[in-house]
Amino acid sequence: MIDEFALRCPIPLTDHPTVQMGHGGGGRMTRDLIEQIFLPAFSNDLLAPLHDGAVFPIAGGRLAFTTDSFVVKPMFFPGGDLGTLAINGTVNDLAMCGARPLYLSAGFILEEGLAIEDLWRVVRSMRSSAAEAGVRVVTGDTKVVDKGRGDGLYINTSGVGVVETPLAIGPASVRPGDAVLLSGDIGRHGIAVMARREGLEFETEITSDCAPLTEPVRALLQNGLEVHCLRDLTRGGLTSALVEISESARLPMQIEEESVPVRDEVRGACEILGLEPFSVANEGRFIAFVPAAEAETARRRLGPEATVIGSVEPRGADPPYVRVRTSLGTTRILDLPSGEQLPRIC
Repeated sequence: MIDEFALRCPIPLTDHPTVQMGHGGGGRMTRDLIEQIFLPAFSNDLLAPLHDGAVFPIAGGRLAFTTDSFVVKPMFFPGGDLGTLAINGTVNDLAMCGARPLYLSAGFILEEGLAIEDLWRVVRSMRSSAAEAGVRVVTGDTKVVDKGRGDGLYINTSGVGVVETPLAIGPASVRPGDAVLLSGDIGRHGIAVMARREGLEFETEITSDCAPLTEPVRALLQNGLEVHCLRDLTRGGLTSALVEISESARLPMQIEEESVPVRDEVRGACEILGLEPFSVANEGRFIAFVPAAEAETARRRLGPEATVIGSVEPRGADPPYVRVRTSLGTTRILDLPSGEQLPRIC
């Protein structure tokens, strides 16, 4: 019997297409997988916004729920490790929903032969990161796979948080005229992981920006600012975040390239490696959309590293585009890469 999903799925399942390395997030092909496979199978009103997590009502309030899996290679890198990523990545997804993170689960896929010292190091990092973020790991699971089948350790974390703001934070709330704020410099996480993976040495060591984002988000929400949308800049970096929100909101954007902070050592590393800083992953940076009249107040609340990098434009006849005005005064269009620039980055 042919089920309803098979009838509606745009990809011919009998052709046996394969998922390729690097298609785990941040690229156009990942977007296609989500829209052509997962959405037809699981379509519902809570999933439809395609935000960092689902927000749903409960008696007396709202909760946010999210899940993520972490397969970074190598397991340890300057500025963090698999454990810090697992905690902060999930905490940050909840924060992007406007939620105060509370409880996490942790599932561990262990490869036979994994050194107990490495596992304990990762677990200690998770404990420290959870304490810093103000969350507790309250349930979990472990599984062991055959040697050569798991690349050491994979971690899945899910999280629940309480939404204490009445705002509906997400792409659907973005409005023409909104200012786009960036919380800090971009590109350090991806370059830190890539350098360690490939054994590259730079004159200045580049460390990951991996950190919880709960406090800067609270600084916006607790001061009465009208936050329309938040998005952390993980796989696909700033490019993916801007393009995905533009497409979801069906609104174009104008970004000023010179307003986007990139450290000299990161820019130099990107030039050597042939990477675009806008598309390199981050684990401690986010963008915020607020009304233009509140942009300067929001920037001050986020701290000295935050900048206003652009604005949302009125809807036009053309499809939504994210245009970047370069230092030369020319304009280029941002688009999602066909695949991941740096696979296994988180």
